[in-house]
Amino acid sequence: MLNAIKHKCSLALLIIIFIFICCKTTFTNNESILGYNFGKPDKTTVLPDTLHEISGITNIDSTTFACIQDENGIIFFYDVKKNYIKRQLKFNIDGDYEGITRVGNNMYILRSDGTLFEILNFNSNNFSLNSYSTGIPANNNEGLCYDEANKRLLIACKSKVGNGHDFKDKRAIFGFDLKTKRLTSIPVFDFDLQKIKDFATKNNIKITSKKHKKKAKHKTEPDIKFKPSAICIHPLSNNLYLLSATDYLLFIFDMKGNIQHIEKLNPALFNKAEGITFYENGDLLITNEGQNKKPTVLLFKYRK
Repeated sequence: MLNAIKHKCSLALLIIIFIFICCKTTFTNNESILGYNFGKPDKTTVLPDTLHEISGITNIDSTTFACIQDENGIIFFYDVKKNYIKRQLKFNIDGDYEGITRVGNNMYILRSDGTLFEILNFNSNNFSLNSYSTGIPANNNEGLCYDEANKRLLIACKSKVGNGHDFKDKRAIFGFDLKTKRLTSIPVFDFDLQKIKDFATKNNIKITSKKHKKKAKHKTEPDIKFKPSAICIHPLSNNLYLLSATDYLLFIFDMKGNIQHIEKLNPALFNKAEGITFYENGDLLITNEGQNKKPTVLLFKYRK
């Protein structure tokens, strides 16, 4: 009898240890899965006050990135090795500029109303500027990146793409064809917020919860707003990385729109994460708007 009890206790202990290891591997020891340790940047660079409102960012080479800040029509080229703004390119009047991405020798900037600015041969003193009114249905748009495989830009809507209850839990990313210079008629990614919340619950991701109005009073769900502030495609895994500064969360999707992972971000490190870009080797840069702190750019080395 005593041996049987010991056997059951040992079995129970093994099950508990197994569950703990599985949970830890999936969501605590994220570096082994993602290749990044988001709790410990490899380098933190404090940016000058000129970039206090830094928003979008895109890589140029191994030591330089280009960025915008959401008040001026200026591209800033920043040398991360020497820590200074090496060049400024004024392309337009002041406005609410939120996203930037490079396509070869051309640069694209997204204004929050959905207008795109195309700068051809940005390295030349004789660059040319075009603008496109995309007609995107959202009033507020922040995420912009280049989808090289499909020769298009991706534009993430921060606000709803329509009025009424049907659009309450819908989030969208549209494509902008670089050949036709037209926006896709339907979203490239059409996210369902409830499915994202269900994923967080199913995978035991510890996010602040709130009561669901239409469910039983004791029923709660993760408090996720999912308002994209920046997007970028990983150069090696080809997954879509999406930041939601409001939530202090990083979302990872495959290119079919299936959610792969949700990463909680430490507010002390990610003050207001509004820019993301990758180097070709997978190293990752995330920028934080200053708010009540200094603006920063965080480097995360890719180890996988």
